[in-house]
Amino acid sequence: MTDYSDQLLKQILQRTKSIAVVGVSMNPVRPSYYVARYLGLKGFTVIPVNPGHAGKQLFGQTVVASLRDIGRPADMVDIFRRSEAVPAIVDEALAAFPQLQTVWMQIGVENEEAAAKAEARGVTVIQNRCPKIEYQRLFGELRMGGFATGVISSKL
Repeated sequence: MTDYSDQLLKQILQRTKSIAVVGVSMNPVRPSYYVARYLGLKGFTVIPVNPGHAGKQLFGQTVVASLRDIGRPADMVDIFRRSEAVPAIVDEALAAFPQLQTVWMQIGVENEEAAAKAEARGVTVIQNRCPKIEYQRLFGELRMGGFATGVISSKL
């Protein structure tokens, strides 16, 4: 299912405090970088996860190789990986975070089997959506001009 109510999406974004971003890039032009950066600027604790950059600093946090390496709870796991990589990530997330609230799969990322497994454990699953876009849309930060531009409007 990828048709989610605004109420559900808003509830998730309001209850979430920490987000493990799996597949985050160090490259500022990559979506995983600017989505993670934006979420950090909005007050979320962003935990960067990427084995290729483990040990480096990003957004004031040390990049870890895997979810197991975080060593503290995360409310949400945001997945920037191909759909076929999702089952292993969800398995690792469920093992690492007994109190995990949300698995969020980015635009273009879906895996019904992994979603069903997480939901069976009481975890809310969002597929094929972006938390940055949803945050901007739901909290009035998108300018509308026939289409959503992703630009933050200025407050007068």
